[in-house]
Amino acid sequence: MIRQIHDMGADGLIVQDVGILEMDIPPIPLIASTQMHNHTPERIKFLEKAGFIRAILARELSIEEIRAIREAASIELETFIHGALCVSYSGQCYISHACYGRSGNRGECAQPCRMTYNLLNREGTTLIKDKYLLSLKDLNLSGGLEALLDAGVTSFKIEGRLKDVNYVKNVVSFYRQRLDAVLDGKTYSRSSSGKTTIDFEPDPRKSFNRGFSRYFADGRTPEIVSIHTQKSIGEPLGRVVTKARDWFALDGASELHNGDGVCYIDDFGILAGTNILFLEGNKVFPHDNRYIKIGAELYRNSDHDFIKELKRKKIERRISIDIAFTETETGFLLSAVDEDGIYAEYAPDYPKEPAQNPEKAEETIRKQLMKFGDEIFQPVSLKIELSRPYFFPVSVLNDARRSLADILEKNRAAAFPPRRISIGPNSEPYPDNELDFTANISNRLAKSFYERHGVKKIVPAAETGAPLKHETVMTTRYCLKFEMGICAKHPNPKGFYNERKEDIKEPLYLDDGKRKFKLEFDCAECKMKVILE
Repeated sequence: MIRQIHDMGADGLIVQDVGILEMDIPPIPLIASTQMHNHTPERIKFLEKAGFIRAILARELSIEEIRAIREAASIELETFIHGALCVSYSGQCYISHACYGRSGNRGECAQPCRMTYNLLNREGTTLIKDKYLLSLKDLNLSGGLEALLDAGVTSFKIEGRLKDVNYVKNVVSFYRQRLDAVLDGKTYSRSSSGKTTIDFEPDPRKSFNRGFSRYFADGRTPEIVSIHTQKSIGEPLGRVVTKARDWFALDGASELHNGDGVCYIDDFGILAGTNILFLEGNKVFPHDNRYIKIGAELYRNSDHDFIKELKRKKIERRISIDIAFTETETGFLLSAVDEDGIYAEYAPDYPKEPAQNPEKAEETIRKQLMKFGDEIFQPVSLKIELSRPYFFPVSVLNDARRSLADILEKNRAAAFPPRRISIGPNSEPYPDNELDFTANISNRLAKSFYERHGVKKIVPAAETGAPLKHETVMTTRYCLKFEMGICAKHPNPKGFYNERKEDIKEPLYLDDGKRKFKLEFDCAECKMKVILE
C-alpha cells in the first residue's frame, strides 16, 4: 500500500508504528503521528535523527513547551489548533480497548471519555452523579496563530473526524482568513500558492462545538471540561429575561431565525433543546416552551439561515498570472507567468486573418483570454501586442486559454515535485532504556527498531493481549481535582464542585455503572492517571 501511495504522488505518510522504518519502503517522507506521544524535546530530537521529516505534537503542549522543542530540533512541527480533544495524552489511552475491545490506537475508539461517570470517594459515597467528567470542550486557538508561528510551528492541524462538509467549509475558511491576516507583513513563507476568496463570514461557533477553550496553550487554565453534555452547544445567545406560556424573550442581541435549534441546561443539569417556530419582535416562539425558565442561558446549536448560506456560497483559491498575447513571424503566441515565476506558452494554430471590426476584435480577445472560470488561475493583467487587429473565433481563443492553463499546471507540477527522502538505518540512541506497553510496540519490526536504537527492555503493546487490570489505562494532563476547585497546588475559584469539601476523601474513583477506575494524582508532574480496578 505504501508503494501505491508513493506512486500516486502523495507528499508523505502519517505513521504511528515505527516498524515501518524497518521495512523496504520507497523514499516517501514520514510524519510522526500525535499517537506517538510527541511531547518532549528529547523525543522530537530522536524522531528527527531517526528519519522523520515532521512531528505532529501532543495537543497538551503549551506554546512555551513548543518553543523549547523547536530550540532542540529543526524537524517540521505540526500542531492542533481546533476541534475535538482527547482527554488522554494521544497514544496513551487504553480505556476503550480494556473495556470494549476497541483500541483507540487502532482507530476504533468507543469514546469512553464522552460517557457519564459517577465520582466516588474512598468510602463509596457519590460526590458527583452522572456527569461527563472526562469530556473536554473543543480546542480553539484562533487567537494564538501568530504566537504558534513565532514558537516554530510549521503546520496547523484542524481535527475534523466525522465532521460534515458544512463544518469543514466554515471552520477551515475561518482559519484561512485568520492565518492570512497574520501572514500579511510577516516574513514567514506560505506553504502553498494562490489567494483564497471566501464570500461569506465564517464563524466556528455556528458549527459543531462543545464550547471552546485554549486547553494548555497558556499553561493550566480552568473550565476546559464540559460536564453537562458531550454534545454540541453552539453559540451563546443570552439569558431568558421574560417568559409567557408559549414564548420567551432574551437579553442578548443575537438574531434568531425561524427553524433555528436552541439548547440550554435544564434543572437536572442535562442539556435540553427545542426548535424555533417563529418570531414576533423580541418574542421567540419555540416548539416546546415548558422547561425554558427565566435566567436560563440559551445557546443556538443550529443556525438555519447560516446553514443555507453555507450550501450556496463558494470558496475559491486562485493562483495569480500575467498573460501576454503576441504576434510572431509565423503566427501567434499566448504566454503566462504565475506568481511563483513559472512560465508557460502555447501557439494557437490559426491564420492571420485581419479583423473587419477592429474594436470588437480586441474586445473579444481580451474577454475570452481573461475568462479563467474553471481553471485554478486568476489573470491579473493581459498584454496584447499585435501589428494590427486580427479576427479570432471564440472557440479558438477558448481552446488557446485552456491549453495554456493545462501547460502551466504541468509546468507547476514539474517545478514542485513531491519530496522524496530515503531513510537509512541508524543507531541513534533512544532517550530511554526501557519501554512499557504504552510505547505501543505490537510487532517484531517495531521491536527490532527500538532494539537497534539501544532499548534493552520492551513490554509488548496492550493490544497484543497484555492484561490491563490494575494498570493505568489513561494518562491526562487534565486534572479533575483542579477542575472541581479542590486542588491544593493550583487554586481554582471557578471550580464546579460546590458541595462539602470534607467529603473529598481520597482515593477518588470514577464509576460508569459497570466498572470502577481509581484516580491517581501526580501533583509533582501535574498529571492524572486513570487506573482500571
